[in-house]
Amino acid sequence: MDAPLIAASARKYGVRDHDMIHAFSHPMLVEDLDEGLTMFVGADQAGNPLEVGVIDSSVGPIIIHAMPARPKYLR
Repeated sequence: MDAPLIAASARKYGVRDHDMIHAFSHPMLVEDLDEGLTMFVGADQAGNPLEVGVIDSSVGPIIIHAMPARPKYLR
């Protein structure tokens, strides 16, 4: 699979692109949320947990959200 596109909104919290892609590619948890959003929880390249929100589009997945994982995803 090709790497997902990354929307500008995903960079709001300063997560680096390669860390978003790493967490997306190696999820520990995948949760389907409302309105076509899927949350991937995985680690960045240093092992810190991230949450990465992804939508599907006609051109493939697009990361629209990325930040350090909140406690609700670390259960």
